[in-house]
Amino acid sequence: MSNEEQAVLDFFSKEENLSLALSVAELVDGKRQHMNNQFWRELQDQISRFLEEHQLSWSLALTEDRNTPDCLVGLHLHPMSDQSLFLRLMMEQQTMGENLRIYYGVMWSATPSPDKVNIPKVAKLREALLEEHFKNNENFLAWNWTSYHPRRKDFLLRYSTECNALLDEVCGLMRRLLLIHGEDINSANLALSDVAPAIKVSLDQLRSTISKNSLLS
Repeated sequence: MSNEEQAVLDFFSKEENLSLALSVAELVDGKRQHMNNQFWRELQDQISRFLEEHQLSWSLALTEDRNTPDCLVGLHLHPMSDQSLFLRLMMEQQTMGENLRIYYGVMWSATPSPDKVNIPKVAKLREALLEEHFKNNENFLAWNWTSYHPRRKDFLLRYSTECNALLDEVCGLMRRLLLIHGEDINSANLALSDVAPAIKVSLDQLRSTISKNSLLS
């Protein structure tokens, strides 16, 4: 800690400066929140460009904190289908100890039944990700912590001075999932599709069935 930083801390530690210290703390918290939101928006832009460049059919959206207005906590990618159960890629920040930490992986859209979990293409994808040291639980097919703490001093200072390099690093985690496992994730989602094939009965078949039933009655 520099002499200047120590002098500032000594100043704000005095009881008569408490009101000013609290005002500064509120301003700093607001700045952290602003930079945090900006980080997720810029990461969304970078991933969006990657999806367009590689013509990957994923819908990308930001994730908001349900309990805190105007607070972004991550982003997710989901397949462009109307099936109720699917696997989606995600990256979010979560409180760990006294700090927020970013984690990412492949998440279920809803809690799956055992038969869905054990579909061969789903099981194959899970095993491939476990071999890469991802973790697994009932909500995530695979997930892992990153080394990024988005509201810590070291992260924010780097974000302010090396924004592009930092965003490229974080985006690289999602790029790797998409490039290495994207096809298998799509195959697993196709296998999970709960859209049953339509049963088509022609009018002639219906008339024939009615006629036969009438003869037998």
